[in-house]
Formats: sequence, structure tokens, C-alpha cells
Amino acid sequence: MRHHHNVYVVELSKDVLDEPKFRKCNPAYAPGKPCVYVGMTGLAPDERFDKHKAGIKSNRYVRLYGLRLLPELYAVYNPMPYEAAKEMEVELAIGLQEEGYGVWQG
Repeated sequence: MRHHHNVYVVELSKDVLDEPKFRKCNPAYAPGKPCVYVGMTGLAPDERFDKHKAGIKSNRYVRLYGLRLLPELYAVYNPMPYEAAKEMEVELAIGLQEEGYGVWQG
């Protein structure tokens, strides 16, 4: 069986820090660190990013503030089974938040 689920990380514009809900969820944000969205998908990450930007099953923060994918933060994990991708999405988001990133997890 071929695994086809992926985790992905989208860099968000710093303007997302003007969103009270985003700030509230990132009390340990280290100024200067990237703001990111962490998600998982059955699609290729670039295809999923394009859908976000087009407003298709889109996360609001990615649609409004998404700049580009950051494959250096996720490519090593892909592809994987669905359950592993679900877990990795959470682990990756927590890990980045612990490093001071501003993180929104899908």
C-alpha cells in the first residue's frame, strides 16, 4: 500500500500577529520567529496550498496571510499513512511552538 498523506507548513505574513485570536494562541511567540500554519492533507502540499489560496476548504489565516510552503520543516516526514499524518501534524505544531514560532494548526 502506498502512503499518500502529507504534513505541510505554510509561512504566514507577520500581519497575522494583528489577529487577536492568533496572538492569544501563541503566548510564547518569540518576536522575529516565523509565523506558520501546520496542516495535513491527502494531496501534494503545493496543491493543498493552492486550494487554500483559492478559498477551497481553506483556512482563513492561510488564505489571507499565506506566503509560501516551508518544505525544509516537513518534507522529511512525507509521505505517510493517514493516522501518522494526523499525529505528526500535532507534534510538528507543538515542536515549532516550543521553538518560539507563531503557530496555527489546521
